[in-house]
Amino acid sequence: MPRSSRRTAAAVLGVATLGLVGLPATPASAVVTASDAGTTPVCVESHDDHGSSARGGWGPDTRSVSSSEQRAIARRTDRILDTGRGTSAAGEVSVPVYVHVMAAKDGTGDVTNQQIADQVAVLNKTYAGQESSAAADTSFTFSLAGTDRYYNNTWHRDGASAKYRKATRQGGAGALNIWLVDFSYLGIATFPWDFARNPGVDGIRVHWDSLPGGSIANYNLGETATHEAGHWLGLYHTFQGGCTATNDEVADTPAQGSATNGCPAGRDSCSLPGLDPIHNYMDYSYDSCYTQFTPGQSTRMDDMWAAYRA
Repeated sequence: MPRSSRRTAAAVLGVATLGLVGLPATPASAVVTASDAGTTPVCVESHDDHGSSARGGWGPDTRSVSSSEQRAIARRTDRILDTGRGTSAAGEVSVPVYVHVMAAKDGTGDVTNQQIADQVAVLNKTYAGQESSAAADTSFTFSLAGTDRYYNNTWHRDGASAKYRKATRQGGAGALNIWLVDFSYLGIATFPWDFARNPGVDGIRVHWDSLPGGSIANYNLGETATHEAGHWLGLYHTFQGGCTATNDEVADTPAQGSATNGCPAGRDSCSLPGLDPIHNYMDYSYDSCYTQFTPGQSTRMDDMWAAYRA
């Protein structure tokens, strides 16, 4: 998840009761209308519906992983890998991508098929390390497995998000589901260690206007989805935990005291060695500033895939 909130997210205002019409089992390119007549609008919550999540958008950091939770997750992951239940990703890992377009009834947010194809292309470019000679070529490639479209004002605003995700999600633990919505964040992601407990909501939610060709200034090159998919694969923000030795649990990302805004060359927010990794996809920099994952992040994603998604 994400880059942080531009404005404070409101609490739930009510419970929506939505009637689902003709939900497809495995959509390839489906158009589905879910009526929201007579529902009570639900604003996006300040915390994910189930379990910890990474959030993002504009403004101050809103990370939601405490240091104690971070330690518990690390211990659990080590136990899984030590017992041999998971094996590290070897070679290419092909991730099927299901895109759910949550448009408004008037068509707002109804992104084009070309934008969706361009977004998947961005994922493949960034995870292959093609934006910098210093970037890691990770194990992960992405292929579009299905697109569906819904025209529902409540869902478009990310209302009743747990309900619509459970109704529309496709695939297993290794399938990346992307819901395109309109909310006060750039994106929100679930972490891999939460899949077993609540698989129905697993995936990432991304502001529809952050896709390539969108109109959000500085955040319209499609790299919000790269950032959110990083969380989905088990990465923290580079500034997780602030200026601490543990930080984001990746040795080759310098400790960072706070999130970046823009692309400030030479920024150093922490007294520990190294300048802030402003070009790292897991910071909060502008899309144009993003250029890399590190080898250590690539290894962590492999381990998290092995432990929770393989």
